[in-house]
Amino acid sequence: MPNMFTEKELLTDILHTEKEMTKTYASNCTEVACPQLRAMLLRNMTECSEDQFSVFEQMKQRNFYPTKTAPQQEVQTAKQAMQTLKGETW
Repeated sequence: MPNMFTEKELLTDILHTEKEMTKTYASNCTEVACPQLRAMLLRNMTECSEDQFSVFEQMKQRNFYPTKTAPQQEVQTAKQAMQTLKGETW
């Protein structure tokens, strides 16, 4: 049976699945009390996040997921906002 999906459709599906799995692991990490289970969930979340990034990079290389370079000022502003948020939550 021939493949009914394009490469872009398959990669998009994998990308979305990895993103959802990462979110699910992150959410579950905040709910678990067992340190060993939390550590396992964190490892799984990290692995999913790395897989998602690999798929994203493949899509970007194939021009399936076009991105633009952010101006340096916007990058600095985002970094500062995250540092501020981190400072407010600690």
